[in-house]
Amino acid sequence: MFKNNVGSLDRIVRIVLGVALLIAFFVFPDAPWRWATLIGIVPLATALMGTCPIYSVLGLSSNKSK
Repeated sequence: MFKNNVGSLDRIVRIVLGVALLIAFFVFPDAPWRWATLIGIVPLATALMGTCPIYSVLGLSSNKSK
């Protein structure tokens, strides 16, 4: 479907960011901004799939294995 356009370092950063945001969802149960941390699903999903739709639209790639 989509070609891989997320490189190794980019993947690691996305995983760390996504997991950190999802951990914040559970660590701060009474925070008014708690639900906004669910956006962490997006970088986590793009890292696991290896493709970023925004990169595809803009013609970017951090994947050096072409």
